[in-house]
Amino acid sequence: MTSKNPLISRFPSARRDFAASLVVFLVALPLCVGVAVASGVPAELGLVTGIVGGLVTGLMRGSSLQVSGPAAGMTVLVFEAVKEFGLPVLGVIVLAAGVIQVGMGLLKLGRYFRAISVSVVEGMLAGIGLVLIAGQAYPALAAKAPDSGLGKTAGLPGALWDALGDGTALTSLAVCAGTIAVLLLWKHAPAKLRTLPGPLAAVGLATLAAFALDLPVATVEVRGLLGAVQPPPLSAFGELASVGVLGTVVAFTLIASAESLFSAAAVDRLHSGPRTEYDKELVAQGTGNAVCGLLGALPMTAVIVRSAANVQAGARTKASRVLHGVWLLLFAALLPAVLAYIPVPALAGILIHSGAKLVPVRALAVLWREHRGEALVLAVTAVSIVTVSMFEGVLIGLALAVVKTAWEASHVKLEVIDKGAGPIDAHLSGNATFLKLPKILDSLESLPQDRPVRLDLTGLHHLDHACRTALENWAARHSAAGTEPVKVTVAQAV
Repeated sequence: MTSKNPLISRFPSARRDFAASLVVFLVALPLCVGVAVASGVPAELGLVTGIVGGLVTGLMRGSSLQVSGPAAGMTVLVFEAVKEFGLPVLGVIVLAAGVIQVGMGLLKLGRYFRAISVSVVEGMLAGIGLVLIAGQAYPALAAKAPDSGLGKTAGLPGALWDALGDGTALTSLAVCAGTIAVLLLWKHAPAKLRTLPGPLAAVGLATLAAFALDLPVATVEVRGLLGAVQPPPLSAFGELASVGVLGTVVAFTLIASAESLFSAAAVDRLHSGPRTEYDKELVAQGTGNAVCGLLGALPMTAVIVRSAANVQAGARTKASRVLHGVWLLLFAALLPAVLAYIPVPALAGILIHSGAKLVPVRALAVLWREHRGEALVLAVTAVSIVTVSMFEGVLIGLALAVVKTAWEASHVKLEVIDKGAGPIDAHLSGNATFLKLPKILDSLESLPQDRPVRLDLTGLHHLDHACRTALENWAARHSAAGTEPVKVTVAQAV
């Protein structure tokens, strides 16, 4: 006889969620620390964001299996914000971005993030990945990184050359390279070993090697959880009047929201459970960011690496992501001194590997063969982020995507019927916009000036103001030079 005891019937799910929470914790731990160090903030703040992602966002409705925490995709923007405005203002920026996210979710704007060009998002991630790789190459070489993304990229050859004659730099590079090698080869390890997540194994082996061999490499600086958490002072809120700070808030909001909701769509494809409620997920992400801002921690997004690990480990409910936050809290409270043994170049290797996965080389090759316009948007967005900055690069990508869409939508056809005598018939059909105006005017101005013209616009679905004005001016000029006025037939809908 089958038992109807609800505790017994729900035990298999609870057991799966418990096991999945341990896997996600082991994946999240090195990533939280690595993202914090790369962002130029105390390592503990990465753990704080991971804890909030589990205990606050994890409890809320939206996407039941998606896991939130500090993301490599925000590292570059956070580093620039800390460098320009300081750590206290970072909390204000994250808090403001979280409040805006909550507002957008309540206004049911979450679904509209799905309308953002995928090429722009992939280009944004590719640009972040390239800057992340270039930036983390410097701690891998025990060198100081330049400030700008372009400077980081341009300075790499010189940094590599300088490292060749420096034993400390070569040792640091070896630790970084070894970490990346473990990450790449871990999938070929015996099945029993693979129960340990690759990032944790790589960092753990690097830590053991550095400690056992007494390697001269930099390690993580530890301040303690309470010492690292610094809520922003009231004076920092005055910085919201600065245009630069407001622009950074907008950038944080858009990028964190887009990354979280695109991650949610990807996670939905990995399981057959309840689908994501986008507006509620945006409220959950915003609430988590607001709490992180109040604690002076890093911004959070949903992270596909942790989320995929959660699904693949067999999670069934949100309990797994909440428990992963509990494990992070226990580690940060009881074992913070362990962080001081982690080599910085090992964390650099983790982030270089993460950055490389953000660059869609294969997808770009496919796009170039099938949709060159989309490939161009992706490439321009990525290059703009590397050469200018994150915010401006995304704006350039969005503008180019809009122009590309407008150009593709502007299908217009001009058919000229000239019987050799009498009026010339010119029929325009399609969508006449300013983007096609040069082509239209070149064709019309090539018509004989001494013959009457009948211009038929009834085939147009759309005629914008620029085209209408230009056609009227052309008709006036042609009428003045010709024998009869141009006769224009316009559809009522145009």
